[in-house]
Amino acid sequence: MTSLPRWLRPANRLVRLLTRLGLRLGTIHVLTVPGRRTGAPRPTPVSPLTVDGRRYVIAGVPRGDWARNVRAAGRGELAHGRRTQAVTLDEVTDPDVRRDVMRAFPREVPHGVPMFVRLGLVDGADPAAFAAAADQVAVFRITAS
Repeated sequence: MTSLPRWLRPANRLVRLLTRLGLRLGTIHVLTVPGRRTGAPRPTPVSPLTVDGRRYVIAGVPRGDWARNVRAAGRGELAHGRRTQAVTLDEVTDPDVRRDVMRAFPREVPHGVPMFVRLGLVDGADPAAFAAAADQVAVFRITAS
């Protein structure tokens, strides 16, 4: 798996700033969860998607900080523009659901495909390739708190 690009951290800061200013950036939301060690708010841009009427978010790096923070906290806030919603986040363990969510990702979040390509999880936007990579990512179900 390839490392995350250097430009990602400054780009994420810009997205967080624009969201605080009330701008909506397509499917991009800012998920803020308490840090697992300090409890301090840890914001990160994510792109939720809806599959069979349920909302999900995918961590392409399942052992990355935000995924570990979500596992520890199980809750957070999801902001889109000026609208913020308290949410609970539960990791999806059912392999069939994980595959369905991943299969839907290139259709629901096409601008997110290049990141999965860069991470070496897929070669392109083929839904079957995304479904095949379902065991290499973390999938979280989002529900309103």
